[in-house]
Amino acid sequence: VGCVVWDAALVLAKFLETGACPLARRHVLELGAGTGAVGIMAATLGANVTVTDLEELQELLMVNIENNKHLVTGSVRAKVLKWGEDVTEFQPPPDYILMADCIYYEESLEPLLKTLKDLTGPDTCVLCCYEQRTMGKNPEIERKYFELLQRDFELEKIPLDRHDEEYRSEDIHIVSIHRKQ
Repeated sequence: VGCVVWDAALVLAKFLETGACPLARRHVLELGAGTGAVGIMAATLGANVTVTDLEELQELLMVNIENNKHLVTGSVRAKVLKWGEDVTEFQPPPDYILMADCIYYEESLEPLLKTLKDLTGPDTCVLCCYEQRTMGKNPEIERKYFELLQRDFELEKIPLDRHDEEYRSEDIHIVSIHRKQ
């Protein structure tokens, strides 16, 4: 699944391009980066980005970073991060954490939530973009994720009219997430 640029990644990348979030010189971490499209977009907007995913996707991330380095005005690097494991090397907490279509495996919910808790500081903004899927266990997994997330985080859905005019869809949502105080 990591070798595809999912629609939610396009929607989130284009949302960042609208300038809704000030990214210049900000520390940004992308979780489950896959191709790195979202993180590379943040780097073209001046952010200092670490795109993270599993070991088997590092080569693809490196190729995509290399192929887009001429567009980068901040910085971008790829690192391995397995959800649920130690995040010490990613500290201090980033200004932004970006996630596109990371909620689909029930087994990954707890590790993902642990990683989010371990990575976020009081000022970290998590932008989670996902496509609402209605098939199989997807609705149940999504419901469970947001239920568990709300124990430690406050959520705010970003209205569709604030998404990029062309890259938006009724079934793709962007949620802004912050640690509860």
